[in-house]
Amino acid sequence: MTEPIHIGVTGATGRMGREVIAAATDRDDCAVAFAVNREPDGETVDGVAVEPAAEFGSLLTSREPDAVIDFTGPESATEYVQACADADAGGDTTTTAFVTGTTGFDDDQLAVLESAAESIPVLHAPNFARGVQALVNVVGDAVQNLPGYDVELVEAHHNAKRDAPSGTANRLLDEIEANGEFGDRTHGREGEAPREEDEIGVHAIRAGNITGEHEIILASNHEEVRLTHRAEDRGVFAVGAVDAAVWIAGAKAGNYDFVDVIDA
Repeated sequence: MTEPIHIGVTGATGRMGREVIAAATDRDDCAVAFAVNREPDGETVDGVAVEPAAEFGSLLTSREPDAVIDFTGPESATEYVQACADADAGGDTTTTAFVTGTTGFDDDQLAVLESAAESIPVLHAPNFARGVQALVNVVGDAVQNLPGYDVELVEAHHNAKRDAPSGTANRLLDEIEANGEFGDRTHGREGEAPREEDEIGVHAIRAGNITGEHEIILASNHEEVRLTHRAEDRGVFAVGAVDAAVWIAGAKAGNYDFVDVIDA
């Protein structure tokens, strides 16, 4: 039997951390090497003991995970990826790949990810649902086939999500803009706000426990096309992230995207 891929999990008691541990422990091709959280309080998640995040660096050395999966926040994610890169540079451990679905990075934080990718494999994706990647793949064609149509994007997430628009929405917007002639992104509307001819309307909803919804509307010529993805359970993102960790383990240093996993 092939040796399983060993995974470290950050933010282990958070919404996504729990889902990642559940997804990893349900598979034969991977195992959880360790799980950390800022305030572990002696918790266990799916039988995995949660250890203090302050011990992350030493756990990299002692447990030697093949990959770390992170769904925390921009500040902590950059600390974790830097620790993985530093551990590799120190020669004290085997190379640990870093997989993150964290969004909301600023330019300086993205630069930390870029720098770390010079030493270790780094896969940063705003969404690990295969259906979202399919949506990204088709939205450019829709925009090209419907030139001049009004484009609006509506996304909805749970009430604790920090960044808006979502990372997935920004990825879709980048694809839309790359395939058409557009001006500014208009975030919501208020008062007298007639639609500009080449704008893209962007609307973010934060309410309840919505897992994640993204809808692109293209309308003109007495017709409309709607492209929608709706995640019904966070487990879909966790499964995709574990797929990514198994795929990237042992890869060369560099930047990777979830599309690389799907196309493999």
